[in-house]
Amino acid sequence: MSGDSLTVASVEKAFRVLEAFGHSTDELGLTEIAGLTGLDKSAAQRFAHSLWQAGYLEKNERTRRFRLGKRVLTLGYFYLRSNPLIEAATPALIELRRACGERVNLSLHDDLTLIYAIRQQSKREYFYGTLIGRRVPVFSSAGGRAILAALPDDRADDIIARSDRSPLTPATITDPAAIRAKVAEARAQGYGLAVEETVPGELTLGVAVTDAAGVPVAAIHIAGSVAEWAPQDFATRFAPFAMETAQSLSRSRMVTATGGAVLRRS
Repeated sequence: MSGDSLTVASVEKAFRVLEAFGHSTDELGLTEIAGLTGLDKSAAQRFAHSLWQAGYLEKNERTRRFRLGKRVLTLGYFYLRSNPLIEAATPALIELRRACGERVNLSLHDDLTLIYAIRQQSKREYFYGTLIGRRVPVFSSAGGRAILAALPDDRADDIIARSDRSPLTPATITDPAAIRAKVAEARAQGYGLAVEETVPGELTLGVAVTDAAGVPVAAIHIAGSVAEWAPQDFATRFAPFAMETAQSLSRSRMVTATGGAVLRRS
């Protein structure tokens, strides 16, 4: 194996160690890291030690177990700061939040998942609902279905087929035919709707944001409580707000094919 190949393999293994922490909210020991990454314990120790020295892992000196380090959070900040779509969409979502009074989100499309990048809070929150960076499946999320509806049928079917359709809640729709029916519904209505499919007690409405070529790259979400809203009442009330915001971003031609944006300068 060439030196370049060895370097690439080492980088890939280091990221596997970092991503192992996505499987747990607790600190991880070397045996657990090895099991989650497929590395032997000696390799897990080398990579964990290097990442600890670099600040991307922190170590509990009492237990010798690891957790993610603060430098990981800094990388997230660098991404958000450098993504023009985030900059462009932030004031639009602040205004949307003021107009509707419910939580609003912007999520970025990444193949089989959406990643929450902006979250404007409502009066009623749970911990994970406040965090950016969470991934949710495209097939079971309101914004994901809006994105699937904006794609050609063969691409949408490919995403559904490749998805791990394990249910997140008892209400998650996992049957491919039923998912396609929800996508067709989203195409007809101009928005997707999901009721308790990713979070119990929550209903979400989503609209796709498209780039200059009409390719969906992100989604606007509005989320409410099933204790306060019937799904159709929620959609009737808030779909116009979400559609206007998403269409405004799309029409501005600020969004590029990479999910970023081209900012116009005066």
